[in-house]
Amino acid sequence: MTASFPSLRPFGTDIWLADGIEVDVAGFRYPTRAVVVRLSGGDLLIWSPVALTAALRADVDALGVVRHLVAPNSLHHLFVSQWRDAYPMAKLHAPPGLRKKRPDLAFDRDLDDTATAPWAGDLDQVVIPGNLITTEVVFFHIASRTLLFADLLQQFAPGSLSGWRALVARLDLMLEAEPQVPRKFRIAFIDRARARAAIQQVLAWPAEQVVMAHASPVRTDGQAFVKRAFGWL
Repeated sequence: MTASFPSLRPFGTDIWLADGIEVDVAGFRYPTRAVVVRLSGGDLLIWSPVALTAALRADVDALGVVRHLVAPNSLHHLFVSQWRDAYPMAKLHAPPGLRKKRPDLAFDRDLDDTATAPWAGDLDQVVIPGNLITTEVVFFHIASRTLLFADLLQQFAPGSLSGWRALVARLDLMLEAEPQVPRKFRIAFIDRARARAAIQQVLAWPAEQVVMAHASPVRTDGQAFVKRAFGWL
């Protein structure tokens, strides 16, 4: 079944959101979200690519030329090949662990704690290490003061689940009043000291907004929100 979604949504200076199709993971339907960032030179960066429809491609092409495709962790790779096929000249950036998981993809660069030259000055980044499930790279879009989280912060919409799914989601802290680090991710942090140091870097950025792949965006007091969400750490 083909689903239709709104056009790209502006989220601040040179940043847009694109909500994609839901994906089935362990019996749960997860929403997906990509972020389009226009860099200072005019090129586009796609964070966490969603399913590429003709309408989405047209909207993206109207903004500029796609030069960078970024998977923020080793779980967000399902639609990367669609974008690589559509934009073969774009550079593909790999988070820790994804090269091994997807040897079929020809990655151009690896993500680390240093903002790479093409987007230095537009985006900052830090690797959140020490988690057995995945190693996520968190980004900060400077112009819009927006943090980008993929899986470390999640929330299902109230009333969206019932039965055993609602019970499991509640136990996993995914039905709280605001997005949380799921319980399974908290347990999977085996090196909390390194994770704490990385989160301190996140908290040092003057974030006002927070975009998450699996939760509604936070539009105000983003830094305070992240501090609450990671207070347990």
